[in-house]
Amino acid sequence: MPRGPKGDKRPGDVIGAAVMVAKIATGEIEEAGPKGGKQYTRTGGQIGALKRAEKLTAEQRSEIARLAAQARWKKG
Repeated sequence: MPRGPKGDKRPGDVIGAAVMVAKIATGEIEEAGPKGGKQYTRTGGQIGALKRAEKLTAEQRSEIARLAAQARWKKG
């Protein structure tokens, strides 16, 4: 059985994929994500952002914010 970009198992043919999508939609089977079904969510990104912010100095945060503001103003 072919594997998707994150290692999940997928049907090799179009009809098998359609049947799998229908079963997921009706709740017959649960869609398994990477790492044995763990679904990555927005909270993981928020935790990582907080840890990164803790490690940065005030000057580094200021520089990042300044560059971001310049990029925003440059677009418009």
